[in-house]
Amino acid sequence: MRVQDTPAGVMQQVPANLAEPVEQDSIEALDLPILPIPPLLVTASGLYLWNTSVPLPAIASKLALDDSGPTDQLDIVFPLTSERLCLDIDGRYPQMTASGTITRLLSQQSHWIAKLKPGPNPHQYLGSIWYKDGNAAAFPYTNVEILVTTSIFPGLRKAVAIFTGGGAVKRVRGFQYESPYFHPVQFEFDCTADAKPVFAIQTHAHPNRPASLPNETLTLQKVYQRAGFDVSTSPAPSIVPLAGAGGNGLWSDQEMHDAMQVYWSKFANKAQWALWTFFAAQHEQGSSLGGIMFDDIGPNHRQGTAIFTNSFITVPPAGDPNPAAWINRMVFWTAAHEMGHAFNLAHSWQKALGVPWIPGLANEPEARSFMNYPYSVSGGQTAFFSNFQFRFSDQELLFLRHAPARLVQMGNAAWFDHHGFEQARVLPEPSFKLEARVNRAEARFEFLEPITLDLKLTNTSSQPQLIDDKILEELEHMTVIIKKEGKEARSFHPFANRCWEEKKRVLQAGQATYQSLFISAGRNGWDISEPGRYTVQLCLHLEAEDIVSPPLQLRISPPRSYEEEYLAQDLFSDEVGRILSFDGSRVLDSGLDTLNDLVERLPDSRAALHAKVALASPLVHEGKSLDMSRLPDGQLLSARDAQATLLVQRADFGTGARLFNEALLAKPQLAAETLSHFDYHYYVDRFSDALEAQGRQDEAADAQSTLLQTLQQRKVIQPVLESIRLRERELRGGH
Repeated sequence: MRVQDTPAGVMQQVPANLAEPVEQDSIEALDLPILPIPPLLVTASGLYLWNTSVPLPAIASKLALDDSGPTDQLDIVFPLTSERLCLDIDGRYPQMTASGTITRLLSQQSHWIAKLKPGPNPHQYLGSIWYKDGNAAAFPYTNVEILVTTSIFPGLRKAVAIFTGGGAVKRVRGFQYESPYFHPVQFEFDCTADAKPVFAIQTHAHPNRPASLPNETLTLQKVYQRAGFDVSTSPAPSIVPLAGAGGNGLWSDQEMHDAMQVYWSKFANKAQWALWTFFAAQHEQGSSLGGIMFDDIGPNHRQGTAIFTNSFITVPPAGDPNPAAWINRMVFWTAAHEMGHAFNLAHSWQKALGVPWIPGLANEPEARSFMNYPYSVSGGQTAFFSNFQFRFSDQELLFLRHAPARLVQMGNAAWFDHHGFEQARVLPEPSFKLEARVNRAEARFEFLEPITLDLKLTNTSSQPQLIDDKILEELEHMTVIIKKEGKEARSFHPFANRCWEEKKRVLQAGQATYQSLFISAGRNGWDISEPGRYTVQLCLHLEAEDIVSPPLQLRISPPRSYEEEYLAQDLFSDEVGRILSFDGSRVLDSGLDTLNDLVERLPDSRAALHAKVALASPLVHEGKSLDMSRLPDGQLLSARDAQATLLVQRADFGTGARLFNEALLAKPQLAAETLSHFDYHYYVDRFSDALEAQGRQDEAADAQSTLLQTLQQRKVIQPVLESIRLRERELRGGH
């Protein structure tokens, strides 16, 4: 499989034969001698540059005289062209990768990445180009061959890149070695008088460490140098006055942002390779927050990070053999971690969130990386540091060294856009686990199919926890983010917020509570409607911590017929969204007509099943509505207006029961899958109640029997199944 005219950031499968045969005399043609320098003495990895600026008369002359074909005409036509080649084949943590950026007219860019393997000749590397970003049409090539000259003298190091494939003529470029680093970056460290900053550690100071870890003094600068950055540091840290934190002495994000503008010498509202790291005592959120990438205020994000030394990161475990070394190491790790966020690195378990820079990027929950939480891996922080080499993972190094620069550079791509959830107060050892599930083998949905998630909150602590009885229904305490691939993230807002009486209940250790969430439509309109891939993630805000769910990836299939495309024009409306969200309506006539039309035209679709539930719900019992037909147009209804009449609308039980039977009991497994387990249970209970009210206890018991068998097959927990058995027995007279 080859990459041809791939859209921005599209990843393709890499074939086993990484490159087609190419001419082997290319390097001789450019007169670049290969010097036999031992590879351990000289590294070839680093940044190589090529650029040209040809006068316009020379361009016209060459085009007129050259009849050899269109080779390299793109770069002849556009004289202001520069090219970068990042070679990553040796040195520390080599990724066997090459990447390049071609800039034309100072702004039009094409970016490519290739995975390399050694070729048959010395200093030769072959690879397939598997990633493209920017103007991919201007760079159709699918294969690259790279030939390198090595020398102890940097001025003699050169590389030749030969691009082939994609139906284009061969393209040859000569590059001059520029630097062992891929990007420059400037750090500036400031602190408050009551903070205890740590800028360097002795790696062997604490006995819990890998046996292979070198014994050295490791600085924050060296961590990022090894990741591929030419690090420079501003002068000695400034002391930021405590008055900046206000009367309480605790720092808010806004206060830190203000301090950054005053005390950071490089501050500017623009993208730049520069980062401010601020050490303070404590954030206003309390001692549970050890560090934060706080700078998402204004248009240029990710320029400021903060580390809080009066927090849990300076509280060593009881009985630790060297608590002072543990504290230094933890503060150092926190600083490197938060600085990593400024480079747009996500947490190790959030790689696949939103629109990752590489589609299909896998999470790394057990990674021994600066971007993982030591307490979150199996075995906790002791297991983490026993195997931690003070480095980033290979996935993270690939991003730092080879992703398009705009995704990495501070102040450029917005935080969350390509890598992670907004900073949350996530404790090192959370008390709860929050999950959003779809209860199907693959999270793929039909076009037009409304989406309801099953939410699960589990007490993961060893102690009983007191929670709000409606904890998963109070969406004012929950942030729900929906991001369609290629579009900005959106915060989901339901049609209604409810004010519940506050009631507490106990959730035992290991016990879970459940709720459903209709997520397709809300006050934003239809957040999930178009075909494509979506990511959904939730954050539950508790008093002492935030509980962030793993990202849930959804896929909406394309329409299968013209009928579906036609119905979509009316279905994705505010009225239909409200009817589905509130389980029916007696007055939204246009939306009701659309749902009836859907049931008639696409009776076997999953969307029709949702429509039948919404149409049936108001019909199986009497309801009330206001008759405002006698009010003059435009007149506001007052509480004393006698012209407005409260009407009681009679049930149409026969039609409602038929629709409920078709939706819930005819194909129960399908209904439970598309409605969610929680809502399927809820709707069958409502139907059973309506049947019982009509004196049809046997039918009500049969509905409960179907519910029991369905959820039993879907492995729903025993307490739920027992409650259904009890309800069925009651309906059958206790037998």
